[in-house]
Amino acid sequence: MYVHLGNNYIISFSDIIAILNIEPPISHDLKDVIDMARIERCLVSISEKGKEKSLVICNDKLYLSPISSNTLFKRAANR
Repeated sequence: MYVHLGNNYIISFSDIIAILNIEPPISHDLKDVIDMARIERCLVSISEKGKEKSLVICNDKLYLSPISSNTLFKRAANR
C-alpha cells in the first residue's frame, strides 16, 4: 500500500520507518538530523520553505512534508 505525502509524492508504506512532527519548536537534535540529511543529499523537501509540518523517515530517504504527522498517521492506518 502507498501513502501520499503531499505535492504528488507517494511512497510505499513498507518503506516508512517513522513519521515525526516538526512543527515549531523543533528540537536541536532533530534539526541536526535534517541538516545532516541535507548535506548527504538524502533529504527530499516536498513543501515550501517554512511550511514543513512533518518528517517522514524511510529506508533510504527523509521527506519534509507539508502534511501534519497526524494526517499522515491516519492515511497510513487506512491503508
